[in-house]
Amino acid sequence: MFYYLLKYVILGPLLRLVFRPRIEGLEHIPEEGPAIVAGNHLSFADHFLMPAVLKRRITFLAKAEYFTGPGIRGRLTATFFRSAGQIPVDRSGKEAGQAAIREGLGVLSKDELLGIYPEGTRSHDGRLYKGKVGVAVMALTAQVPVIPCAMIGTFEAQPPGKVIPNIHPVTIRFGKPLDFSRYEGMENEKAILRAVTDEIMYSILMLSEQEYVDQYAAVAKAEQAAAAKERKFPRLPLS
Repeated sequence: MFYYLLKYVILGPLLRLVFRPRIEGLEHIPEEGPAIVAGNHLSFADHFLMPAVLKRRITFLAKAEYFTGPGIRGRLTATFFRSAGQIPVDRSGKEAGQAAIREGLGVLSKDELLGIYPEGTRSHDGRLYKGKVGVAVMALTAQVPVIPCAMIGTFEAQPPGKVIPNIHPVTIRFGKPLDFSRYEGMENEKAILRAVTDEIMYSILMLSEQEYVDQYAAVAKAEQAAAAKERKFPRLPLS
């Protein structure tokens, strides 16, 4: 109930008014049945813009930090995300990844749409980063199509750390569904999972026209943070 209240009464109309998104390829979203919508992730607004333009309900795997914040603000944020039907995912460690896959497969088993960002985190510089193979595991295990999606302009409209959005045109572009039925039964083959994931990321890249970086976004962020720390607190030479 709260999901549809947000979408059609509270948040959806506001997002359309502020961002005025241009929608392309909406016909590629199936009217029924399970499917994965895999997109790039440039802004906090992505979580809400895509659901706002889809006719069907879509459930995202959201990072657990949205549900565990301290104080009143943290509790309100957690309540908001739960009410909107989002599922918390702990992104630390291999077991956590398996838990996320189980949650995602649970959504697909109900013939619903599952939204996922294969990069695993928001891009900190607007570029597209290497995808994690969890999306391939779910696609092959559940034998469902993957619809690539490109969010274009959301980084400029609301980059990381920006609370009040800028006025900037936004396009949400959906591509043709990707069929991976040829790999049925191969969801435990590492090479196949990497190939499927790379095909999904290439499709997103063609839609978004971003610069691609063959590195995980989390690793790139950590390296950037370490370099910034080194510049601020340079190591003194040993005498």
